[in-house]
Amino acid sequence: MQRLTGLDATFLYLETRQNHMHVASTCVFDPSSVPGGYSFDRVRDLVEDRLPLLPPFRRRLVEIPFQIHHPLWIEDPDFDLDYHVRRAALPAPGGDKELAEFAAEVHSRPLDRNRPLWEMYVVEGLENGMIATVTKTHHAAIDGVSGAELTVNLLDLQPEPTPVPEELHAAWKPDREPTDVELFLFAMNSLARQPMKAAKAARKTVEMMWGLRRRNRRPEVNPPPAPFSAPRTSLNGAITPHRRFGYTQVSLDDVKQVKNALGGTVNDVVLAMCSGALRQYLADNGERPDKSLIAMVPVSVRTEDQKGTMGNRVSSMLVSLATDVADPAERLHTISAGTVHAKDQEKAIGAEFLTDWTEFAAPAVAARAARLYSSMRLADRHNPFFNVTISNVPGPNFPLYSAGARMVAMYPMGPVADGGGLNITVMSYMGSMFFGLVACRETVPNVWTIADYLNDSLEELKKAADRASSPKAAAPKASSAKAGAPKATSPKPTSPKARPKAAKPT
Repeated sequence: MQRLTGLDATFLYLETRQNHMHVASTCVFDPSSVPGGYSFDRVRDLVEDRLPLLPPFRRRLVEIPFQIHHPLWIEDPDFDLDYHVRRAALPAPGGDKELAEFAAEVHSRPLDRNRPLWEMYVVEGLENGMIATVTKTHHAAIDGVSGAELTVNLLDLQPEPTPVPEELHAAWKPDREPTDVELFLFAMNSLARQPMKAAKAARKTVEMMWGLRRRNRRPEVNPPPAPFSAPRTSLNGAITPHRRFGYTQVSLDDVKQVKNALGGTVNDVVLAMCSGALRQYLADNGERPDKSLIAMVPVSVRTEDQKGTMGNRVSSMLVSLATDVADPAERLHTISAGTVHAKDQEKAIGAEFLTDWTEFAAPAVAARAARLYSSMRLADRHNPFFNVTISNVPGPNFPLYSAGARMVAMYPMGPVADGGGLNITVMSYMGSMFFGLVACRETVPNVWTIADYLNDSLEELKKAADRASSPKAAAPKASSAKAGAPKATSPKPTSPKARPKAAKPT
């Protein structure tokens, strides 16, 4: 048995009928490299062989009686692989639209808490002979980085799968399901140590807040946005259980070109791309606010010693997207300066702050509060905590294979919650950056439009980078924060076969 950390358990408590706290990915594979040809049974057998390398896949939740403490993980004595690995097929023509609609439908359904919290759909019928997998896992088990590591453990570096040593298979033993008495005693033993931990966390919090107050009063410090200071837009409010999914792909070299010419980091350029896309999307709807949108950006606090472990090692920071700045280069500079201040404040707060206090959450109270907040649609009655979630997860720069099929695209899918109806998550792979956009179906009806505008926004930034790199270029005209940004054009997403041209091995 293994007790969930407070942070891991928080994702269970936040889950309601509308808010599904799982993360997912949609991966596209080219089966032409499969020795002997593709078959569903090959994929299913591969997953079965890799189970020793995928600890969350055989762990099931066990709730403590009366929810007096966080739940436990046990090795599921009734594990059934065929429940989790499923076969599906797309309707013709099997293009981007059909794949995205299928993935959105999968993402719209909560996971069954009576079984290990994951599912994988092997999807056939894609155009040009491609296949895909749509895999979702509960956020209580993984975060973005551990999820990427889990994906890599499921894949191979060459077409021929590498077998897992038999001793690893033999080492796994299912747990006996504990009795209510055992669970109660286990919880009481853990709770007996809580008062001392709470006192220590309270002392550290007072010290942190006092230091943060003094820091933010210094004239050279520009604090990041405060919670609930985000403007209200159509992206924000109470959500439904239904999801939409859109995606696109850009060249990592293009993003680095912008970074090298205009400054900042790759993540700053990603934020600037999202800023330009959302700025244009809201302008189309006649609702672009004078005040800048605010993004919630997850930050991994996983140390070197914690690499390879599952669960959540994550904090977050609030960053202004500078959507009130018209010039794309100036917008990037503003975002870059803001992320520096946000990172400094996140360091001043400390990686343990969120982890420490989530340990003391009362499960029954936290879960009921989340359900009450959602059922009363309270997100419609106050300013949003933030406008959009934007996450950038680094991925491998070498080709990966599943049951012999080469992976050509990997689109991440993050969760949305009340008050924030859009999640943009980015995964890099083989010289490309794959953007996955998950949205509440009713809140963001045109998610593909935002995906298109991401490409347009990068083109704007590339033009600004070209001007900055050319000493003979004419100085750009001064722009007003109220002026409309020029809109570049780019083709709409292509089919999975045509899209990954930048992802070919080099």
